[in-house]
Amino acid sequence: MSRIELIGVSGQSLTAEQWPILRRCATIILSRRHRPLVNGLICPMIDISPVAEMIPKLAEALKGGDVALLASGDPLFYGIGRTLIREFGPERIRIHPALSAVQLACARFRTTWDDLTIISLHGRNLRDIPGRLLQHQRVLLFTDNKNSPDSIAASILATLEACDDQERIAGITLRVAENLGLSEEYITQGSLAEIAGKQFAPLNMMLMEQTSMVRHDCVFGLREEEIQHSRGLITKSEVRAATLHQLRLPPEGVLWDIGGGSGSVSLEAARLCPELSIYTIEKKEEEQANIRANIRTFGTYTMHLVSGEAPEAIADLPTPDRIFIGGSGKRLPAIIEAAVERLPQGGRIVINAVLEQTRSTALRCLAQQGLTLTTSTLAVTRSSSADSEPQTFNPITLITGDK
Repeated sequence: MSRIELIGVSGQSLTAEQWPILRRCATIILSRRHRPLVNGLICPMIDISPVAEMIPKLAEALKGGDVALLASGDPLFYGIGRTLIREFGPERIRIHPALSAVQLACARFRTTWDDLTIISLHGRNLRDIPGRLLQHQRVLLFTDNKNSPDSIAASILATLEACDDQERIAGITLRVAENLGLSEEYITQGSLAEIAGKQFAPLNMMLMEQTSMVRHDCVFGLREEEIQHSRGLITKSEVRAATLHQLRLPPEGVLWDIGGGSGSVSLEAARLCPELSIYTIEKKEEEQANIRANIRTFGTYTMHLVSGEAPEAIADLPTPDRIFIGGSGKRLPAIIEAAVERLPQGGRIVINAVLEQTRSTALRCLAQQGLTLTTSTLAVTRSSSADSEPQTFNPITLITGDK
């Protein structure tokens, strides 16, 4: 049975070990960039991209003998290897890896990479890039034409400036390695603003390092005094925990927090699910300031403050997987109608109601929208010691609607 010789290429030439493999293959698959490396070989050649068109051509070529496929670096590391193994099976592929782009980049940066977070943006629709990157002290990026170093730097800078996080801005250094292994190789280092103002070759990798990192001793269970809020207007810890339980947050996706207040529910959700994109809608300027301060304090940049009032403020937001309504003014019926309309099948909405009128309105409106409903009522009583006077809070009803 003929097989695929998957050959990693590093630099501007092939090795003495790679040439004999190429010479005995009936067909070669490669990028236009690699064609000069095989000058002198007379055999059919197939472009590696677009990959969807290449795969059936590769399958046909295998009928005539072994096929060599040239790929940059280590083809098993964010490379074509995964696709080939899935399509043709591991037993039909022999792999000859070269130095990966990660190894080359870190060698040029003169830094270790065993402690790096490595993220590929190449051809991926990754949501919330700034928020995802800012969670890591050291992160190495595979970029692409859409997510270039300058655009990424500009996006991170805009995200931090929106919360006036000058300390974090000053503590970030970026390094970009262009055209690794080629004669045009070039290394650039700078701040967010400096990198945002430059242009880079399409072949590049970027390293982001931070000196100001938020470190906390828990990922869930923030005390009320740890969260900046106004005049005790904050979802109580016990209710917050029950609300998050009812939301059944997905590991990634979109959460709307309508009437966010201090942002305490959004804050806990962001720390529990760091790949979840959270949109916190709040109309009051004082509370907006609290939300920004809490984002700075806890580094939860997957939280997005939406200044305004629902339902108007949710019109242009990404489709939600979960919706929490903690505050609605007197607009609850309109908010529920607009929110449920955007909620996909399988989505869930949770509403916290202190007043009986809020509870009855929420139940009626959700039922009219055809959601499956459950309710839970919490009555919280606290005491600081066995002989202290208990503190009792108003009961609150958690209303859950499933679409």
